[in-house]
Amino acid sequence: MNDERKHKIIWEIAGETNTKERYVSQLIQLIEEGNTVPFIARYRKEMTGGFDEVQIREIVDRWEYKNQLIKRQEEVIRLIEEQGKLSAELKTQIEQAAKLQEIEDLYRPYKQKRRTRATVAKEKGLEPFAEWLFSLPKSGDIATEAGAYINEEKEVKTVEDVIQGAQDIIAEWVSDDADLRKSIRERGFRDGRVQTVVKDQSLDEKGVFEMYYEYDEGIRAIVPHRILAMNRGEKEGVLRVSLLFPNDRIIQEMKRKYITQYSIVEEVVSVAIEDAYKRLIMPSIEREIRNELTGKAEEQAIHIFSENLRHLLLQPPMKDKIVLGVDPAYRTGCKLAVVDSTGKVLDIAVVYPTPPRNEVEKAATVVKELIKKHSVNMIAIGNGTASRETEQFIADTMKQVEQEIYYLIVNEAGASVYSASDLGREEFPYLQVEERSAVSIARRLQDPLAELVKIDPKSVGVGQYQHDVSQKRLSESLTFVVETVVNQVGVNVNTASVALLQYVAGLSKSVATNIIKQREELGRFTDRKQLKKVPRLGAKTYEQAIGFLRIVDGDQPLDATAIHPESYNESEQLLRRIGANPSDIGSEKVKQHLQNVNIDQTASEMGIGSPTLHDIIESLIRPSRDPRDEVAKPLLKQGVLQMEDLQVGMELQGTVRNVVDFGAFVDIGVKQDGLVHISKLTNRFVKHPLEVVSVGEIVTVWVDQVDIQKGRIALTMKKPEHQTD
Repeated sequence: MNDERKHKIIWEIAGETNTKERYVSQLIQLIEEGNTVPFIARYRKEMTGGFDEVQIREIVDRWEYKNQLIKRQEEVIRLIEEQGKLSAELKTQIEQAAKLQEIEDLYRPYKQKRRTRATVAKEKGLEPFAEWLFSLPKSGDIATEAGAYINEEKEVKTVEDVIQGAQDIIAEWVSDDADLRKSIRERGFRDGRVQTVVKDQSLDEKGVFEMYYEYDEGIRAIVPHRILAMNRGEKEGVLRVSLLFPNDRIIQEMKRKYITQYSIVEEVVSVAIEDAYKRLIMPSIEREIRNELTGKAEEQAIHIFSENLRHLLLQPPMKDKIVLGVDPAYRTGCKLAVVDSTGKVLDIAVVYPTPPRNEVEKAATVVKELIKKHSVNMIAIGNGTASRETEQFIADTMKQVEQEIYYLIVNEAGASVYSASDLGREEFPYLQVEERSAVSIARRLQDPLAELVKIDPKSVGVGQYQHDVSQKRLSESLTFVVETVVNQVGVNVNTASVALLQYVAGLSKSVATNIIKQREELGRFTDRKQLKKVPRLGAKTYEQAIGFLRIVDGDQPLDATAIHPESYNESEQLLRRIGANPSDIGSEKVKQHLQNVNIDQTASEMGIGSPTLHDIIESLIRPSRDPRDEVAKPLLKQGVLQMEDLQVGMELQGTVRNVVDFGAFVDIGVKQDGLVHISKLTNRFVKHPLEVVSVGEIVTVWVDQVDIQKGRIALTMKKPEHQTD
């Protein structure tokens, strides 16, 4: 790409994202040099103006799309030029196209087509007659003109055959009109409707798609999750989905565009235009609109899943707790695992307090013994099958324990996937699959991030319609979220697993494995420089990753911080200015001297950027800062509610388990999560629930409706009018 074109793209992106051109230019340069998104976001703020990971990704996505656009423009121009049909005007139109769809519309008349009715008619020599018709003559005789093209050898036997062939050619010319297609596409989005009817109700035993058995809504009004629901219903054979356009008005507008009055061939050309619309344009535009609707709906679903995952990963760790993990079940029993504050397994057991065996007393004895033997502080109960029965059993058992103890319901989505995985077998070869699940549940309470990275992000259960979207796009988005969170939090290189290390900027799974091997062979790392000796961890990888790898209690105190080694000299210089040294970081002395520093002035004196100095000061004041510490702690419990206990208007606290387009599901401690509909989240208008709530958040709710028979609970976050503070 030449410099002029590159500059034009950068200028366009700067305008679209409302950012400075030089920051976009420098970001692209950093990306082309092989720098990772987390590294740029944290350690190159001066060059980007402080873009965060999401802004960087948006700009890079736009850059890649525009490059793809240019490549396609060049390719289409070349292909048309090879046919000798490239005019200056057409070339300009292609070069100015802002979307790939616009380029394809312009290329359509010149694209090598499969054998169509129009190509067959052209082979029969009918194109000159079609040109005569399309010139809309005001005099002459159609039959006489057509008669000249009758050719028995080419199977053109009658005047009607000639006219029909010419109409086929005209229909294709009309359908290839780029401006017309764009206009009809826009009209479809503006005035079209989506209609669904039931096709085979027997395939919908649970009535999942009941609201779509007879449904009609404007295309521009329909919300993304409905599109995905309709698509799934259609795929499963339950629904028939159609797009309805104002066909008569569109056809009339087409005729006004192509037909002048008083032409002797008006009626013949009108038939061709109607055929162009009904046979060629409408089915194609319908596919394009449905693809675009689906694409936007998928992007929305992926965005929701990604945001939910981010909040789930950022749930605060319950540090220094000895945890009893419980994987509930009926027939096979509840698996128990006690882990110490470092996640090490201390004990394993199985009890049968639930049906069919109902060995409640025996199970309670085992649980009490484990609590006493290991001084358990917390109990983590998985939220899967038999969760609520197990919760009742644990709550009752806790009343018989003298020491203070709490329990928590933990989202166990994906625990079984981890337990049966190669990683799970590698970590606990001596445990059964269900026992590994109990360990995973316990560790999720201690450090959600470290445990959840062991699972495919798609398996954590905080999305909507995740199986109906592009799995490649979903995987890319979720991986980006995990990488962002892992690097924001930082990783203790002496305790991290391969699963966690592989998400650190610049590290691959093989390099992460080599780090673990070196740690096992030579003992714990005491200095960041030692990582330079890890096989396949080259200079560029070291530069990208090292700031996110922490060494606690090592030889160099700065190694325990988020400060990059490239800034160690400046950090030590800053400490000397206040009469301190690296061993003082985190002390009250450092805090008192640095929290009131004039950053811009000091940065200028030291010859570094203000954002870098700001981050250095933050790390020197709070060397072990964890962004998760700023999130509200999980809701701890000591008792349990039954669904029958709920009364309309009852005030409760709950944990948000999932956020979807139409509301949020909240765990209030009964068997079924309650739904807070988007209209009940707050008194103001809300475009999306994510504006108000997030996964893991503790919220106050009031019971709105309870349907015990259907197992449904409707909640509201709007305080009932009769209640006062």
